[in-house]
Amino acid sequence: MELVLAQPRGFCAGVVRAIDIVDLALEIHGAPIYVLHEIVHNHYVVDNLRGKGAIFIEDLDEVPDGSITIFSAHGVANKVEEKAKQRNLQVIDATCPLVTKVHLQAQRYHKDGYSIVMIGHQGHVEVEGTIGSVDGPVYLVSTVDDVAALDIADSSKVAYVTQTTLSIDDTKDVIEALEQRFTDLQGPALSDICYATQNRQNAVRDLSDNIDLLLVVGASNSSNSNRLREVGAQHDIPAYLIQDANALNKEWFDGIEKVGITAGASAPEILVAGVIEKLKQWGVHDVHDMEGEPESTTFRLPKSPLLNIPVKTTAQV
Repeated sequence: MELVLAQPRGFCAGVVRAIDIVDLALEIHGAPIYVLHEIVHNHYVVDNLRGKGAIFIEDLDEVPDGSITIFSAHGVANKVEEKAKQRNLQVIDATCPLVTKVHLQAQRYHKDGYSIVMIGHQGHVEVEGTIGSVDGPVYLVSTVDDVAALDIADSSKVAYVTQTTLSIDDTKDVIEALEQRFTDLQGPALSDICYATQNRQNAVRDLSDNIDLLLVVGASNSSNSNRLREVGAQHDIPAYLIQDANALNKEWFDGIEKVGITAGASAPEILVAGVIEKLKQWGVHDVHDMEGEPESTTFRLPKSPLLNIPVKTTAQV
């Protein structure tokens, strides 16, 4: 059996930044550090940070007054920020800069008098944070049928934003449906789509034309990992989303000659290495990367005195 590794795969810049923020906060302040929601959607990462002293919570009521609290990479609603202030929590915001960009877009549209539609998945932490960042109604749609059911009074001023873990391909049909309903629809430029989501899906799309089976390393609650599995399935090949090597089933590989592996944007390479090692034990000898450009995008850590990084100040005259 031949094993081909997608390029790119695994951690994106926003995930690296979020994990680095928790690690640095623990190094500077020691345990405990409170983190609102999973810092990223991966159990291995969360368990590793928990072992270092991070406490993951789902509500700020669980945090003692004045404690150091980190907002996850998915972003939070305005009411969460306000509650943190009322509790005098020392906040470090690990929101991915690309998610913050979506928040700012939505806020600008609202300020300019547009009705806002968000393309995303109901209940996803990022979606809840984005909707909650706007001081007004936001209409959530996931499908073309959702667009048809929209009841917006003023159809002349409608704008949309998207969940960052959806790609151009994921949102294409919904955007087309919005454009047909609202002739003066406003929306982000294609360049505003999350680079990591699109790059990983493009790699899997290219890879799936030349493999017999796809393995996606990632958590079941990871939106971008689920989308990667769907891309493989769309190519009519078996595609499995697995947390780690323990989820592998030997029967999957009966009659399979070429296997592709990728990893979601929140899945560490150590989990991919574990899957490769298990497959080697089952007789795989030929392991290589597909052709592709590795990503070079990086994001700076947020300016915060809690991380010993100076807060930007007005230049002195």
